[in-house]
Amino acid sequence: MAVRGPLAAYASDAARSRGRLYAEAPSPTRSEFQRDRDRIIHCTAFRRLAHKTQVFVPLDGDHFRTRLTHTIEVGQIARALARALRVDEDLAEAVALAHDLGHTPFGHAGEGALEACMAPYGGFDHNAQALRVVTLLERRYARYDGLDLTWETLEGLVKHNGPLLKREDAGAHQFLPHPEEPIAGAAKGRPLSRYIAAFDASFPLDLSTFASVEAQAAAQADDIAYIGHDIDDGLRAELFSLDDIARTPFIAGVLAHVRGEYPGLERGRVIHELVRRVITAFVEDAIGESLRRLARASPASADDARRAGEALVRLSPPMAEAERDIKAFLFANMYRHEKVMGVWERARDAISRLFPAFFENPELMPPEWAAQAVALEGADRAVVVADYIAGMTDRYALNEVKRVFGSAGRP
Repeated sequence: MAVRGPLAAYASDAARSRGRLYAEAPSPTRSEFQRDRDRIIHCTAFRRLAHKTQVFVPLDGDHFRTRLTHTIEVGQIARALARALRVDEDLAEAVALAHDLGHTPFGHAGEGALEACMAPYGGFDHNAQALRVVTLLERRYARYDGLDLTWETLEGLVKHNGPLLKREDAGAHQFLPHPEEPIAGAAKGRPLSRYIAAFDASFPLDLSTFASVEAQAAAQADDIAYIGHDIDDGLRAELFSLDDIARTPFIAGVLAHVRGEYPGLERGRVIHELVRRVITAFVEDAIGESLRRLARASPASADDARRAGEALVRLSPPMAEAERDIKAFLFANMYRHEKVMGVWERARDAISRLFPAFFENPELMPPEWAAQAVALEGADRAVVVADYIAGMTDRYALNEVKRVFGSAGRP
């Protein structure tokens, strides 16, 4: 049984946070990281996740994951990792709950379409968009735009996939890793987002270091969560069978144990038993490997952990290989399944049509968005259009296609 104990020396200390862009009096009832978590949960962008696709599958039922249920699962795993590593659970959860706020409608298909539309204007990246959401686009508070989150939560959000700059380029703002997605391979370099660079100039986030152990726990939780739920959703959508996924050695071993312990068990229970054991194995491995790395690095503070020169929350090499095998299987058998690809193409088409329509005729957007875009040109106008589209839910985007194009197919 995991028991909450004193935090480790390398944990982030909410009482010693580096603060907020807009200084605020401390809360008498909540830590600074608890306040961050609560602000994220109550924001509009978080609620919209309920109607944004996680992975597009034939949705002939109500039980497939949405971006919101994925986020909740990530938060739960992040807390479990943080507790075992003796770091701040609230910070880990806050980063986990915020990490997908910048995602477009239609999952990775929508992001790919918006990236293509924004390519001439500086590109689009959902991590940078999440930063825009929590520092600019959420307009709820009387004193400022955004949620005014702590430095530590913003750092974890921006550096979700590791340092954004090489140490020698720390003043140059040159490159950041391409976020690792379920359908992506090795990280690629891409120009640093203009918005991240501009925000970092006013509120430096130490882009050349790793994020806190708590943020690393949230990032690892993200990978574990989507592997587990994509296996579950793919099997329940009958995109592949249990015998198909058993071609991956790790899954074959887990499935053999389930079938050996419960011969004749009905398929639905086999799937659940498989998924829960897969998640547990990855969580327990991440805890063990991370504790070994932390012991070897011996960071005496949260900043020491950031400057360790490597991620300290990781899977062991054998489990990292198992993770790669599962991702490769899901890429071939789920993300590239003909049923999924057909829906993805329709999703791409929706965004690929909306973006140029709004860019060329900003008046087609709602008044508050049109008023911003009409006065701008080029990349500045494109960013406003991208903000509007990225904030849409799947259903809203499809309704916008009908409103803008109608039956004639033209705006």
